Amino acid sequence: TKMFESGEVDWALAESMAFGSMLLEGTDIRFAGQDSRRGTFSQRHAVQVDYETGAEYTPLANLAPDQGKFWIYDSLLSEYAAMGFEYGYSVAHKDALVCWEAQFGDFVNGAQIILDQFLAAAEDKWSQTSGLVLLLPHVATGVERATLDTIMQALDTVPDGFSVHPRLARSLAARRTLYDEGQVEWATAEALAFGSTLLEGTDLRLSGQDSRRGTFSQRHSVLVCSETGKEYAPLAHLGASQGKFWVYDSLLSEYAALGFEYGYSVVHTDALVCWEAQFGDFVNGAQIIIDQFLSSAEDKWGQRSGLVLLLPHGYDGQGPEHSSCRLERFLTLSAEDNLQVVNATTAAQYFHLLRRQVGRDERKPLIVATPKYLLRAKEARSSVDALTTGSFEEVLDDATVSDDDAGAVQRVILCSGKVAYDALKRKAETKAPVAVVRVEQLYPFPEEQIRAVVERYPSASSVVWLQEEPENMGAWPFTGGRLLRLLPDRIKLQQASRVESGSPATGSAAVHAQEQEDIIDRAFEGL
Repeated sequence: TKMFESGEVDWALAESMAFGSMLLEGTDIRFAGQDSRRGTFSQRHAVQVDYETGAEYTPLANLAPDQGKFWIYDSLLSEYAAMGFEYGYSVAHKDALVCWEAQFGDFVNGAQIILDQFLAAAEDKWSQTSGLVLLLPHVATGVERATLDTIMQALDTVPDGFSVHPRLARSLAARRTLYDEGQVEWATAEALAFGSTLLEGTDLRLSGQDSRRGTFSQRHSVLVCSETGKEYAPLAHLGASQGKFWVYDSLLSEYAALGFEYGYSVVHTDALVCWEAQFGDFVNGAQIIIDQFLSSAEDKWGQRSGLVLLLPHGYDGQGPEHSSCRLERFLTLSAEDNLQVVNATTAAQYFHLLRRQVGRDERKPLIVATPKYLLRAKEARSSVDALTTGSFEEVLDDATVSDDDAGAVQRVILCSGKVAYDALKRKAETKAPVAVVRVEQLYPFPEEQIRAVVERYPSASSVVWLQEEPENMGAWPFTGGRLLRLLPDRIKLQQASRVESGSPATGSAAVHAQEQEDIIDRAFEGL
């Protein structure tokens, strides 16, 4: 008191004056720390104790009836727990002044995890909230033909004395023949994307359920000598300066495996890290990781991941446990540019998509509904030249409609995934005046590209969203409202899908075929 009356204040009194003035302005203050009520150096005395009765009195909590609330506590000596709590409190009470004090500054190292994973990351997150970029500009992901040739040569080369099983040798020879003819299937496009990424010095990690061979015997990333049992991974032997290549068959525990790969992707941000389910349906065993980390960690903690999920998806009559990777769940979780959800339909699109994932500076989890039937389908093949230029396209217009014929189109069928080929087949058979447009990326939703494609068809009076999944699943619950907002009033929006169902798919092959025929009929109805 004498110091203040003399016109001076020391450190502790200045702190009390600052706290008091904020409290009188209505701001709540929470102060916690190790011996903070008294102050480690007996300087604060924020709480006074009657030495006869033990009763406590906090002057700053009794300034005025309408002041802000004042709490001060001596916290645990566990810096990790105490700071973690105060950090969470500060996030929930953004208008309050929340302070945590260490007994000595050295002790803060006990809370280093909180500093690294929350405080530093949150600052990075908040500094970038000026606006969502959503659809990022395309990046050039083409690769020179000479580089592709080098990778193919490595894929065809094994060590001396290494015997490839005759059946597999025939399959690999067919792959080479197709490449020499200027075409690639899905798995070859993937191997070329992986190989070119490795040659650029990027590490690559792939794990999953039967991922070394590939669930559908399509990948063969690790060859096994039929005589000795020795293993050889061609993509690990491209060149001395290549990135490291790891490929593993993971546990059938999706929860554990995906959790590990997510953590790996957070730490090794420059690597291409992929996890593959045996069938996309099985990813539900890792739903906790998807909800708590993959979809929300950036928003909660500023924690970023470029993890790629490869989830075989498609209605081929294989039943309710082998048809759907549950696109609707990922799309429900999609907001604030947190995920990328893709259902690509050509080998070249997949090639450019994988390379885009590491070619961009942004790191976002990528969910890929990978094919089953399309792995070897002729219609999904791409030319080798398509890998040497260009980039991933979020929307693919109907290449069978020329500019001269665009005015005759009466309906635009929007779809995603392999059902597009069923629609294109029906169009070719019936000569119907439709354009079949493939929405290859579902999120971030390519609104402007879809609008531009629809405007190309001035005579179209309807747009049909076609999907294989039941009406309450797949992309329709997500795309329906967005399409309704972006389409002009002259265009009627419809959908063609399987009927609502609690199960993703029927277990009967005959019923499946009937349902598939029905949804195509409905998409073309009235033309």
